[in-house]
Amino acid sequence: MKCGQILSIQQKLYAEYILNPRTAGMSQGITGMLWKLLLRSQPCRLSSFRKAQSTPGNRPFLARFTYTTDRQSNTENKRTVEKLCKFSVDIRKIRRLKEWVLLEDKTYVEEIANILQELGANETVIASILERCPEAIICSPTAVTTQKNLWQLVCKNEEELIKLIEQFPESFFTVKDQEMQKFNVHFFQELGLKNVVISRFLTTASPVFHNPVEKNKQMIQILQESYLNVGGSEANMKVWLLKLLSQNPFILLNSPEAVKETLEFLQELGFTNSEILQLLSKLKGFLFQLCPRSIQDSISFSKNTFKCTQHGLKQLVLKCPALLYYSAPVLEERIQGLLKEGISLAQIRETPMVLELTPQIVQYRIKKLNALGYRIKDGHLANLNGTKKEFESNFGKIQAKKGRPLFNPVAPLNVEE
Repeated sequence: MKCGQILSIQQKLYAEYILNPRTAGMSQGITGMLWKLLLRSQPCRLSSFRKAQSTPGNRPFLARFTYTTDRQSNTENKRTVEKLCKFSVDIRKIRRLKEWVLLEDKTYVEEIANILQELGANETVIASILERCPEAIICSPTAVTTQKNLWQLVCKNEEELIKLIEQFPESFFTVKDQEMQKFNVHFFQELGLKNVVISRFLTTASPVFHNPVEKNKQMIQILQESYLNVGGSEANMKVWLLKLLSQNPFILLNSPEAVKETLEFLQELGFTNSEILQLLSKLKGFLFQLCPRSIQDSISFSKNTFKCTQHGLKQLVLKCPALLYYSAPVLEERIQGLLKEGISLAQIRETPMVLELTPQIVQYRIKKLNALGYRIKDGHLANLNGTKKEFESNFGKIQAKKGRPLFNPVAPLNVEE
């Protein structure tokens, strides 16, 4: 998988998670696993190393490996294995996931383990880190120390730092252009971003730090100008910008031309400056990651599906800006899922925010409501809509109302004597 493809998937996952908090309670674990898999796929490593050599297939697992103290084809480095075992690392996991690491002739098991120990990591934590990110042992200790110092710029203490490394080992041991990263950290701090936000960028949006700091500054300037051009106030600009960056750091990877092109296209569609500002705020900047063609496809699909005028379409989009973000196939899948549950197009048009829910979540919520005798197809979609917290709150109220007696035996009776 190429870097560009990986980055595109990362942005999509990030967007889905931020734009659709309604699914967070159910899909956070899945999103976390996908995120880790994406991070593992990044090709840029802390030190240059050779590609994994292909191992002859269809041979017994145990017969595949032999020990040697020197590097040879398809043989494990005995010293490396012994040192890993010393730190209670499960060698079988490394063989299963990234066996090529054990074939490297130059490794730094003890040096990397000592750096982690100095940060407060115990043997269990060290073993866990090396099992999940075995390529850490081929990283130069000097470079890892530099990386540690870089991350300490945004961590309160070593305890917080080692927790981050334990949670995101591949982000810590995956780096490129450390000096450039340092400049970007300082730039984000000067911009006003909190260290906890910057640390989140380091772990989940590392490509932003590989951007030249001048390019990031240029994008910030374009975003500020765009905000003011569509009617935003100077007084609110900094708050808007910091919120936008904290929600979607990948926006800095866009080009200034793409931002201008998107704004001009929305104006051609008839959206006023205040409406565009509203869309920017609700879509958290992900709007700039869309090309005019994809926006046009989504809008045309919605217009044809709901049989509405241009004005009616605008009102739908302002109610549910995700209609611009989600592709036509995704929207079609979600609408069809709702229709199968007996929900009408008129109901969806009245509450389009329900399209932010995946079909699986819709089915789950309808099943829960049906258990209480509440027929969603006969009522308003408000009880189906909302974040997980909002839905559970509404469900609790319906449940309480369902079980409430018509006559309260402890209520005083007004009886005339």
